[in-house]
Amino acid sequence: MAALTTTARPEAAAPVKAPRRTRPRYWRGAVLAVAGLYFITPLLSSFVFTVHVPNQGLTFEAYSGILSADGFTESLFLSLSLAAATIALALLLVVPALVAVRLGPPRLRAVVEIVCMMPLVVPPIALVTGIATVLRWGPDHFSRTPLYQTFLAVQNESFPVVLVLAYTVLALPFVHRSLDAGLRAVDVPTLVEAARNCGASRLQVIVSVILPNLRSSLAGASFLTLALVLGEYTVASLLGFRPFAVWIVSVSGAEARMSVAVSLLSLLITWALLLILSRAGTGPSAPASAGAIPAGAAGAAAIPAAASATPAVGASALPAATTPAAAPIPVPGKE
Repeated sequence: MAALTTTARPEAAAPVKAPRRTRPRYWRGAVLAVAGLYFITPLLSSFVFTVHVPNQGLTFEAYSGILSADGFTESLFLSLSLAAATIALALLLVVPALVAVRLGPPRLRAVVEIVCMMPLVVPPIALVTGIATVLRWGPDHFSRTPLYQTFLAVQNESFPVVLVLAYTVLALPFVHRSLDAGLRAVDVPTLVEAARNCGASRLQVIVSVILPNLRSSLAGASFLTLALVLGEYTVASLLGFRPFAVWIVSVSGAEARMSVAVSLLSLLITWALLLILSRAGTGPSAPASAGAIPAGAAGAAAIPAAASATPAVGASALPAATTPAAAPIPVPGKE
Protein backbone atom coordinates (compact mmCIF):
# COMPACT_ATOMS: atom_id res chain seq x y z
CA MET A 1 0.00 0.00 0.00
CA ALA A 2 1.44 3.28 -1.02
CA ALA A 3 2.47 5.55 1.77
CA LEU A 4 0.37 8.60 2.10
CA THR A 5 2.25 11.82 2.25
CA THR A 6 0.81 15.10 3.34
CA THR A 7 2.18 18.42 2.37
CA ALA A 8 1.53 21.56 4.33
CA ARG A 9 -0.45 24.01 2.31
CA PRO A 10 0.83 27.53 2.50
CA GLU A 11 -1.48 29.86 4.37
CA ALA A 12 -3.16 32.53 2.40
CA ALA A 13 -1.36 35.81 2.78
CA ALA A 14 -3.38 38.49 4.48
CA PRO A 15 -4.30 41.33 2.18
CA VAL A 16 -2.03 44.31 2.63
CA LYS A 17 -3.95 47.50 3.17
CA ALA A 18 -2.68 50.51 1.44
CA PRO A 19 -1.64 53.25 3.85
CA ARG A 20 -4.38 55.80 4.23
CA ARG A 21 -3.37 59.22 3.14
CA THR A 22 -3.72 61.77 5.89
CA ARG A 23 -5.42 64.82 4.58
CA PRO A 24 -4.64 68.12 6.26
CA ARG A 25 -7.62 69.17 8.30
CA TYR A 26 -7.73 72.88 7.85
CA TRP A 27 -10.98 73.25 9.75
CA ARG A 28 -9.19 72.59 13.04
CA GLY A 29 -6.87 75.51 12.49
CA ALA A 30 -9.81 77.66 11.43
CA VAL A 31 -11.74 76.84 14.61
CA LEU A 32 -8.70 77.56 16.79
CA ALA A 33 -8.10 80.84 14.97
CA VAL A 34 -11.71 81.96 15.45
CA ALA A 35 -11.63 81.00 19.13
CA GLY A 36 -8.33 82.81 19.59
CA LEU A 37 -9.66 85.96 17.98
CA TYR A 38 -12.81 85.75 20.12
CA PHE A 39 -10.78 85.77 23.33
CA ILE A 40 -7.78 87.87 22.34
CA THR A 41 -9.59 90.73 20.57
CA PRO A 42 -11.29 92.12 23.74
CA LEU A 43 -8.01 91.89 25.65
CA LEU A 44 -6.10 93.72 22.93
CA SER A 45 -8.81 96.36 22.72
CA SER A 46 -8.63 96.88 26.48
CA PHE A 47 -4.85 97.14 26.36
CA VAL A 48 -4.98 99.72 23.55
CA PHE A 49 -7.52 101.72 25.55
CA THR A 50 -5.17 101.83 28.55
CA VAL A 51 -2.05 102.92 26.63
CA HIS A 52 -3.49 105.21 23.93
CA VAL A 53 -4.73 108.65 24.92
CA PRO A 54 -6.21 110.92 22.24
CA ASN A 55 -3.99 113.90 21.37
CA GLN A 56 -1.20 112.44 23.55
CA GLY A 57 -0.19 109.19 21.90
CA LEU A 58 1.10 106.19 23.78
CA THR A 59 1.46 106.44 27.54
CA PHE A 60 1.81 103.89 30.34
CA GLU A 61 0.61 106.10 33.17
CA ALA A 62 -2.31 103.76 33.83
CA TYR A 63 0.12 100.94 34.67
CA SER A 64 2.78 102.99 36.43
CA GLY A 65 0.24 104.40 38.89
CA ILE A 66 -1.31 101.08 39.92
CA LEU A 67 1.04 100.30 42.80
CA SER A 68 0.76 103.81 44.17
CA ALA A 69 -3.04 103.88 43.89
CA ASP A 70 -4.89 104.25 47.15
CA GLY A 71 -6.23 100.90 48.36
CA PHE A 72 -4.73 98.66 45.65
CA THR A 73 -2.37 96.69 47.87
CA GLU A 74 -4.82 96.37 50.73
CA SER A 75 -7.69 95.18 48.52
CA LEU A 76 -5.56 92.68 46.62
CA PHE A 77 -4.07 91.25 49.80
CA LEU A 78 -7.54 91.02 51.34
CA SER A 79 -8.91 89.12 48.33
CA LEU A 80 -5.98 86.69 48.32
CA SER A 81 -6.38 86.11 52.07
CA LEU A 82 -10.10 85.49 51.65
CA ALA A 83 -9.39 83.10 48.77
CA ALA A 84 -6.89 81.09 50.82
CA ALA A 85 -9.27 80.84 53.78
CA THR A 86 -12.18 79.90 51.51
CA ILE A 87 -10.17 77.16 49.79
CA ALA A 88 -9.08 75.71 53.13
CA LEU A 89 -12.59 75.77 54.60
CA ALA A 90 -14.27 74.35 51.49
CA LEU A 91 -11.81 71.46 51.20
CA LEU A 92 -12.04 70.81 54.94
CA LEU A 93 -15.81 70.45 54.63
CA VAL A 94 -16.16 68.63 51.31
CA VAL A 95 -13.31 66.10 51.37
CA PRO A 96 -14.33 64.26 54.59
CA ALA A 97 -18.00 64.43 53.57
CA LEU A 98 -17.38 62.84 50.17
CA VAL A 99 -15.11 60.17 51.65
CA ALA A 100 -17.76 59.32 54.24
CA VAL A 101 -20.38 59.15 51.50
CA ARG A 102 -18.20 56.76 49.50
CA LEU A 103 -17.91 54.49 52.53
CA GLY A 104 -21.56 54.83 53.60
CA PRO A 105 -24.89 54.01 52.00
CA PRO A 106 -25.16 54.98 48.30
CA ARG A 107 -28.40 56.87 48.91
CA LEU A 108 -26.47 59.56 50.79
CA ARG A 109 -24.61 60.57 47.64
CA ALA A 110 -27.72 62.11 46.13
CA VAL A 111 -28.46 64.02 49.33
CA VAL A 112 -24.94 65.47 49.53
CA GLU A 113 -24.98 66.36 45.84
CA ILE A 114 -28.30 68.20 46.13
CA VAL A 115 -27.09 70.15 49.17
CA CYS A 116 -23.85 71.15 47.41
CA MET A 117 -25.67 72.16 44.21
CA MET A 118 -28.22 74.40 45.93
CA PRO A 119 -26.04 77.57 45.70
CA LEU A 120 -26.42 77.36 41.91
CA VAL A 121 -30.19 77.70 42.31
CA VAL A 122 -30.21 80.46 44.94
CA PRO A 123 -29.16 83.85 43.46
CA PRO A 124 -26.29 85.64 45.22
CA ILE A 125 -28.55 88.65 45.87
CA ALA A 126 -30.94 86.43 47.85
CA LEU A 127 -28.02 84.91 49.76
CA VAL A 128 -26.56 88.27 50.73
CA THR A 129 -30.00 89.54 51.78
CA GLY A 130 -30.35 86.63 54.18
CA ILE A 131 -26.84 87.19 55.54
CA ALA A 132 -27.54 90.89 56.12
CA THR A 133 -30.76 90.04 57.95
CA VAL A 134 -28.91 87.66 60.27
CA LEU A 135 -26.16 90.21 60.92
CA ARG A 136 -28.76 92.79 61.98
CA TRP A 137 -29.86 90.43 64.75
CA GLY A 138 -26.70 91.35 66.65
CA PRO A 139 -27.51 94.94 67.60
CA ASP A 140 -31.27 94.26 67.69
CA HIS A 141 -31.42 91.17 69.92
CA PHE A 142 -27.94 90.31 71.25
CA SER A 143 -26.49 93.71 72.17
CA ARG A 144 -26.49 92.85 75.90
CA THR A 145 -25.13 89.33 75.56
CA PRO A 146 -21.59 87.99 74.98
CA LEU A 147 -22.73 86.72 71.57
CA TYR A 148 -22.78 90.31 70.35
CA GLN A 149 -18.98 90.30 70.21
CA THR A 150 -19.15 87.37 67.79
CA PHE A 151 -21.31 89.41 65.42
CA LEU A 152 -18.71 92.18 65.56
CA ALA A 153 -15.77 89.80 65.05
CA VAL A 154 -17.13 88.20 61.88
CA GLN A 155 -17.60 91.69 60.36
CA ASN A 156 -14.06 92.91 61.02
CA GLU A 157 -13.00 95.00 58.01
CA SER A 158 -9.39 93.79 58.12
CA PHE A 159 -10.53 90.19 57.62
CA PRO A 160 -14.30 89.71 57.30
CA VAL A 161 -15.04 86.12 58.28
CA VAL A 162 -18.60 86.51 57.02
CA LEU A 163 -17.25 86.79 53.47
CA VAL A 164 -15.31 83.55 53.92
CA LEU A 165 -18.51 81.79 54.99
CA ALA A 166 -20.47 83.26 52.07
CA TYR A 167 -17.77 82.42 49.53
CA THR A 168 -17.55 78.87 50.85
CA VAL A 169 -21.26 78.40 50.19
CA LEU A 170 -20.90 79.82 46.67
CA ALA A 171 -17.89 77.57 45.94
CA LEU A 172 -19.52 74.33 47.12
CA PRO A 173 -20.87 73.27 43.68
CA PHE A 174 -17.48 73.66 41.98
CA VAL A 175 -15.53 71.98 44.76
CA HIS A 176 -18.00 69.10 44.93
CA ARG A 177 -17.92 68.46 41.18
CA SER A 178 -14.14 68.51 41.00
CA LEU A 179 -13.57 66.24 44.01
CA ASP A 180 -16.40 63.87 43.13
CA ALA A 181 -14.87 63.28 39.69
CA GLY A 182 -11.53 62.49 41.32
CA LEU A 183 -13.03 60.11 43.89
CA ARG A 184 -14.88 58.19 41.16
CA ALA A 185 -11.49 57.16 39.74
CA VAL A 186 -10.18 55.93 43.13
CA ASP A 187 -11.17 52.72 44.93
CA VAL A 188 -11.77 54.48 48.23
CA PRO A 189 -13.15 51.49 50.24
CA THR A 190 -10.14 49.30 49.40
CA LEU A 191 -7.61 52.00 50.28
CA VAL A 192 -9.35 52.88 53.52
CA GLU A 193 -9.73 49.24 54.58
CA ALA A 194 -6.07 48.46 53.86
CA ALA A 195 -4.85 51.48 55.80
CA ARG A 196 -7.19 50.86 58.73
CA ASN A 197 -6.12 47.22 58.98
CA CYS A 198 -2.53 48.37 59.28
CA GLY A 199 -3.33 50.64 62.21
CA ALA A 200 -3.68 54.02 60.48
CA SER A 201 -6.07 56.48 62.06
CA ARG A 202 -8.86 58.14 60.13
CA LEU A 203 -6.89 61.37 59.86
CA GLN A 204 -3.88 59.47 58.51
CA VAL A 205 -6.08 57.71 55.99
CA ILE A 206 -7.36 61.01 54.58
CA VAL A 207 -4.05 62.88 54.67
CA SER A 208 -1.66 60.09 53.65
CA VAL A 209 -3.80 57.88 51.42
CA ILE A 210 -6.78 59.77 49.97
CA LEU A 211 -5.37 63.26 49.36
CA PRO A 212 -2.29 62.15 47.34
CA ASN A 213 -4.63 60.40 44.90
CA LEU A 214 -6.74 63.58 44.52
CA ARG A 215 -3.94 65.98 43.67
CA SER A 216 -5.32 67.09 40.30
CA SER A 217 -8.88 67.35 41.66
CA LEU A 218 -7.70 69.44 44.60
CA ALA A 219 -5.81 71.76 42.25
CA GLY A 220 -8.89 72.19 40.05
CA ALA A 221 -11.16 72.90 43.01
CA SER A 222 -8.65 75.39 44.43
CA PHE A 223 -8.38 77.28 41.14
CA LEU A 224 -12.13 77.52 40.67
CA THR A 225 -12.52 78.83 44.20
CA LEU A 226 -9.71 81.33 43.69
CA ALA A 227 -11.27 82.65 40.49
CA LEU A 228 -14.66 82.95 42.19
CA VAL A 229 -13.30 84.93 45.14
CA LEU A 230 -11.18 87.30 43.05
CA GLY A 231 -14.11 88.14 40.77
CA GLU A 232 -16.99 88.21 43.28
CA TYR A 233 -18.62 91.63 43.65
CA THR A 234 -22.26 91.31 44.74
CA VAL A 235 -21.86 89.87 48.25
CA ALA A 236 -18.91 92.04 49.24
CA SER A 237 -20.42 95.24 47.89
CA LEU A 238 -23.82 94.82 49.54
CA LEU A 239 -22.24 93.89 52.87
CA GLY A 240 -20.07 97.01 52.78
CA PHE A 241 -16.60 95.48 52.36
CA ARG A 242 -13.93 96.42 49.83
CA PRO A 243 -12.00 93.51 48.37
CA PHE A 244 -10.26 93.62 45.01
CA ALA A 245 -13.34 93.44 42.74
CA VAL A 246 -15.15 96.17 44.67
CA TRP A 247 -12.04 98.36 44.60
CA ILE A 248 -11.81 98.06 40.80
CA VAL A 249 -15.41 99.23 40.39
CA SER A 250 -14.91 102.11 42.83
CA VAL A 251 -11.81 103.31 40.95
CA SER A 252 -13.47 103.06 37.54
CA GLY A 253 -15.50 106.22 38.16
CA ALA A 254 -12.47 108.48 38.53
CA GLU A 255 -9.74 106.51 36.72
CA ALA A 256 -11.29 104.54 33.87
CA ARG A 257 -7.99 103.60 32.24
CA MET A 258 -6.48 102.53 35.53
CA SER A 259 -9.46 100.32 36.33
CA VAL A 260 -9.12 98.55 32.96
CA ALA A 261 -5.39 98.18 33.52
CA VAL A 262 -6.01 96.67 36.94
CA SER A 263 -8.53 94.27 35.41
CA LEU A 264 -5.90 93.10 32.92
CA LEU A 265 -3.43 92.76 35.75
CA SER A 266 -5.89 90.65 37.71
CA LEU A 267 -6.24 88.35 34.70
CA LEU A 268 -2.48 87.93 34.58
CA ILE A 269 -2.38 87.17 38.32
CA THR A 270 -5.16 84.61 37.91
CA TRP A 271 -3.40 82.93 34.99
CA ALA A 272 -0.14 82.80 36.92
CA LEU A 273 -1.85 81.19 39.89
CA LEU A 274 -3.55 78.77 37.47
CA LEU A 275 -0.17 77.69 36.14
CA ILE A 276 1.14 77.18 39.66
CA LEU A 277 -1.88 75.09 40.66
CA SER A 278 -1.78 73.09 37.43
CA ARG A 279 1.89 72.25 38.00
CA ALA A 280 1.05 71.21 41.54
CA GLY A 281 -1.81 69.02 40.31
CA THR A 282 0.12 67.25 37.52
CA GLY A 283 3.12 66.28 39.62
CA PRO A 284 4.21 62.66 40.15
CA SER A 285 1.40 61.38 42.34
CA ALA A 286 2.58 57.77 42.68
CA PRO A 287 5.92 58.41 44.43
CA ALA A 288 4.36 61.07 46.62
CA SER A 289 1.50 58.87 47.71
CA ALA A 290 3.77 55.89 48.28
CA GLY A 291 6.11 57.90 50.40
CA ALA A 292 3.29 59.43 52.40
CA ILE A 293 1.57 56.15 53.25
CA PRO A 294 2.74 54.60 56.52
CA ALA A 295 4.80 51.44 56.28
CA GLY A 296 1.98 49.21 57.42
CA ALA A 297 -0.54 50.83 55.13
CA ALA A 298 1.79 50.51 52.14
CA GLY A 299 2.25 46.82 52.84
CA ALA A 300 -1.47 46.29 53.16
CA ALA A 301 -2.12 48.15 49.94
CA ALA A 302 0.35 45.89 48.16
CA ILE A 303 -1.35 42.71 49.41
CA PRO A 304 -4.40 42.87 47.08
CA ALA A 305 -2.13 43.38 44.06
CA ALA A 306 0.02 40.42 45.01
CA ALA A 307 -3.03 38.28 45.66
CA SER A 308 -4.53 39.12 42.30
CA ALA A 309 -1.26 38.31 40.53
CA THR A 310 -0.69 34.96 42.28
CA PRO A 311 -3.34 32.91 40.39
CA ALA A 312 -1.61 33.79 37.12
CA VAL A 313 1.07 31.19 37.98
CA GLY A 314 -0.86 27.98 38.45
CA ALA A 315 0.34 24.59 39.69
CA SER A 316 0.01 23.19 36.17
CA ALA A 317 2.76 25.50 35.00
CA LEU A 318 5.29 23.85 37.34
CA PRO A 319 6.97 20.49 36.68
CA ALA A 320 5.34 17.50 38.37
CA ALA A 321 8.48 16.65 40.32
CA THR A 322 8.83 20.09 41.79
CA THR A 323 5.17 20.50 42.83
CA PRO A 324 5.06 19.99 46.61
CA ALA A 325 2.31 17.93 48.16
CA ALA A 326 -0.30 19.80 50.08
CA ALA A 327 0.34 19.49 53.79
CA PRO A 328 -2.63 18.98 56.09
CA ILE A 329 -3.64 22.08 57.99
CA PRO A 330 -3.74 21.45 61.76
CA VAL A 331 -7.06 22.28 63.38
CA PRO A 332 -6.96 23.42 67.03
CA GLY A 333 -8.43 20.80 69.35
CA LYS A 334 -8.26 17.96 66.78
CA GLU A 335 -4.56 17.08 66.79
